[in-house]
Amino acid sequence: MSEIVLMSDPRVTALPVTECGEPLVDLRGFPELRIDPRLADADGHYAHLRRGVASRLRSAAALLPGGLRLLVVEGYRPMNLQVAYFTAYAEQLRAANPDWTDEHLRVQASRSLAPPEVAPHVAGAAVDLTLCTEDGTELDFGTELNVSPEESGLACYTEAAQISELARQHRRILAAALVAAGLVNYPTEWWHWSYGDRYWAHATQAPAARYGPLSG
Repeated sequence: MSEIVLMSDPRVTALPVTECGEPLVDLRGFPELRIDPRLADADGHYAHLRRGVASRLRSAAALLPGGLRLLVVEGYRPMNLQVAYFTAYAEQLRAANPDWTDEHLRVQASRSLAPPEVAPHVAGAAVDLTLCTEDGTELDFGTELNVSPEESGLACYTEAAQISELARQHRRILAAALVAAGLVNYPTEWWHWSYGDRYWAHATQAPAARYGPLSG
C-alpha cells in the first residue's frame, strides 16, 4: 500500500483556502443521483454539496456502467456536528489507549474523522457514497460505509488487501467514475470523495483550496 497522507498532516493543514463563494445545491433535485436518507437531518444538510462538486458528481454518474447508480449518503456536514463526531471518536480512542499523546491521538483519529478545521464535509466539498443497482440494492464494498479502522480491521482502507475480489472490483468501478470527474479519495475510507478542499489541493498539487468551512 502506498503512503497514506492523513487529514491531520501539515502538508494538508498548511494549505491556504481561496474561498470562491460557490453556493450549496440540493442533490435531491438531480434525478441521476440517488440520495440515501440514513443520515438525514431535519434541515437537509446531508443532501447538499457545493455547486462545482455536485456538477462533478453528476458527470461521474454518467460514466458508470449500465444498471448502476451513485448512492449518496452524506454531503455537507455542519461544523458543530463535525466537532461532536471528532470529539466522540477521539474520546473512544483515548479510553482504549490512555498512553497516547494528544498529538498522536489527533493523528489516529484523523484516519476516520477529519479534524474540524480542515474537514472537507464542513466545506461542502466532500461526499460519502456507494453504488447501488436501479432497484436500490447496495453493492458489496467489503465493509459497511462509515465503519472505523478498528471496527473493520483496516478493511475500510480503499486499497485494503483482505477484501473479496468482488468488493475490490466495485471499489474500482466507483473510483474510475469519480476520478474521471475530478474528485479525489481519502484512502482510509473507500466511500469518501472530495473536490476543492484542502485534501483535494494536496492530492492534485493545487496552490490553494477553493472551498473553506461554511457556517450553519
